[in-house]
Amino acid sequence: MRVLVVNAGSATLKLSLLDDDKLLDSRHVETADTDAGRKALAEALEAMERPDAVGHRVVHGGPAYTRAVRIDPRVRERLGEYTSLAPLHQPTTLAGIDLVSEQLPDVPAVACFDTAFHSTLPPAASTYAVPASWREEYGLRKYGFHGLSAAYAARRAAELVDRPVQELRTVVCHLGAGASATAVRAGRSVDTSMGFTPLAGLVMASRPGDVDPGLLVWLLRNGVVDVEGLDAALERESGLVGLAGTKDMRQVVERAQAGDAQANLAIGVYVHRLRGLVAAMTASMGGLDVLVFTGGVGEHAPLVRARAVEGLAFLGLALDDEANSRADGDTDVTAPTARARTLVIEAREDLQIAAEVARLCR
Repeated sequence: MRVLVVNAGSATLKLSLLDDDKLLDSRHVETADTDAGRKALAEALEAMERPDAVGHRVVHGGPAYTRAVRIDPRVRERLGEYTSLAPLHQPTTLAGIDLVSEQLPDVPAVACFDTAFHSTLPPAASTYAVPASWREEYGLRKYGFHGLSAAYAARRAAELVDRPVQELRTVVCHLGAGASATAVRAGRSVDTSMGFTPLAGLVMASRPGDVDPGLLVWLLRNGVVDVEGLDAALERESGLVGLAGTKDMRQVVERAQAGDAQANLAIGVYVHRLRGLVAAMTASMGGLDVLVFTGGVGEHAPLVRARAVEGLAFLGLALDDEANSRADGDTDVTAPTARARTLVIEAREDLQIAAEVARLCR
């Protein structure tokens, strides 16, 4: 079954045509100018094989969507209602859905959600200790994100260690521009570091991860920033940008290795938070069988992997230094003495989306 996977960015559509696990074609379409984007998309689709179905990556499914769903007018309308929950991502995703649907009106379209995998979080993990009226009236809860990546990585990890996913306690560290840690027990998400929004948890490229909420109240109360300024600072000026002046981990590592104190601090803060949340995810499962690194940083920063695992030996983790330094693609980097396995797995949300679409549309 040929599935066209659509991943909408702020000014681009990434199109990937897959037939089961085989990538047939991949293209990027610029959509900053709507009219030009519509024409470019039509040309790209004309040059590709016609898909049997389309799968759209949707960041937020809100409380209603806990699994992939066929897109119809009611679903499209409801996804628009969740824009306030993901104001940076939802509008571009909806624009992508509309553009592709214009070009392929007779092809079934499916929404696949980054939040859906975390719908299995137990109440103790998903409930905030805030006034009950807030939770009930506004739906405040931990949603979690990067679910498509975590679901694929956990499934792929089971294949690599040759054990049923139902037997495994896996922590998936998706480390990219956004970063999260997810506890996957028996193939189901039981805890995750992102929360009501993608701002929580790990240090990221330009987001801070966990911050004392009292600090944010202090900034607002004392007039240091207004709400819009605070939002901008937390989304674009924090994380690695705030610590080292760049969101590119490669530059941070290079500077740290050259003795730059600012870059060394950035890596120290990043790794400190990463170790703590891997340990927290492990505690939520009562143990650890597999640790997975995925995403741009997770796949391509051996220094980050080494420093993180170095502080997690008490969980039975240890790296083979040579395997870690040479890791390319899906790789086992576990030391022979380790009790738990450490894997590097290529992020393939496209494969997860294609699988979810196939289950609905075959």
